[in-house]
Amino acid sequence: MSFQQGLSGLNAAAKNLDVIGNNVANSSTVGFKQSQAQFADVYANSLTGAGGSNVGIGTKVSQVTQQFTQGNITSTNNPLDMAINGGGFFRMDTNGEIAYQRNGQFQLDKSGYIVNPTGAKLTGYTANASGVLSVGAPSPIRINTADLVPNITTDVTAVLNLDSGSTPIDGTVTPFNMNDPTTFHNSTAVSVYDSLGNAQTLQTYYVKRPSGAWDVYAANDGTQIGAGPVATLNFNASGALTTAMPLAAINVPATATGATSPFPVTFDYTGTTQFGSAFSVNTLDQNGYTSGRLAGFNVGSDGVVLGRYTNGQSAVLGQVVLANFSNPNGLQQMGNNMWTESSTSGSPLVGTPNSGSLGVLQSSAVEDSNVDLTAELVNMITAQRVYQANAQTIKTQDAVMQTLVNLR
Repeated sequence: MSFQQGLSGLNAAAKNLDVIGNNVANSSTVGFKQSQAQFADVYANSLTGAGGSNVGIGTKVSQVTQQFTQGNITSTNNPLDMAINGGGFFRMDTNGEIAYQRNGQFQLDKSGYIVNPTGAKLTGYTANASGVLSVGAPSPIRINTADLVPNITTDVTAVLNLDSGSTPIDGTVTPFNMNDPTTFHNSTAVSVYDSLGNAQTLQTYYVKRPSGAWDVYAANDGTQIGAGPVATLNFNASGALTTAMPLAAINVPATATGATSPFPVTFDYTGTTQFGSAFSVNTLDQNGYTSGRLAGFNVGSDGVVLGRYTNGQSAVLGQVVLANFSNPNGLQQMGNNMWTESSTSGSPLVGTPNSGSLGVLQSSAVEDSNVDLTAELVNMITAQRVYQANAQTIKTQDAVMQTLVNLR
């Protein structure tokens, strides 16, 4: 027994207590990964060759490794909070310097970038005005808060049932009059949008003729379009539509000043039937919309940031990417819950969430620290005992030395 053995044991136990204390201190740190002190025995070099009687001269800390096990996921009220369920790290950019983190607490800065509390920008794929992602090199994600531009109506899809039992109306005897319900059988209305996003009502009227065909008339905000029918629908004996679709476009006059006028709108009646039942509207859709302000956004499990607008539309604003490493334990700790790559970690493998070895994202949630507080408290007691035991060996060695000194 020597002082060196006891001192090495004290140093190792103290280091272990440091690691445990750091784990306990970060038990509430979002995205924190606990560390573990690993030890190795120490033997003096011998010039006499191998032997079975060598006595070790103590212990040393061989390394302190982080445990990248999954932490619990807790829901939050912030839609920008993200938790990674599985492998991977968020890729962060600080003025061109790239770092990685598991802490998914994010917010928007004044320029619209998604940033962490230290101001580092979350990177991913950006989207253009049409919502198309640029999947080249990842770059800081910036949320475009501009209004969604209006979209002019170009197509109307209608699936109806026209009552085959309706009494035909002879147009030469009773001409169509949109203000006289006796001159038509049924009507529908749909809002369409001009080039400036102004809504106007496009009304269609359906008249069964003696030939069995149905004439379709149209009116825009109460004004008839054209002098006659804009289309004719024909059906076979089974009640199925035989007229080719879509119909020729209807030129709809714009009622707002400054908007493109007229604007062509194509009708598609595919699926419309003529059965012996009451008139019904099964589908009536159009592809236009007015402008909209950004009302909110959320992040999908695939990392796609989807914006929601006040006009009921949604648009892709970007996509978060993740990075993983062949040896995460080789990452260099930088503090602030961040790591940087090193020669032992390997190069980052960047991709979209839920691809390859990368986990999925959960929005409005964060990953808790993976520290098991109960286990760490037990480890602390054990480390304390080890420290006390090593102190006792020094005390015993001191007593032995004192005995030798007292020999006369």
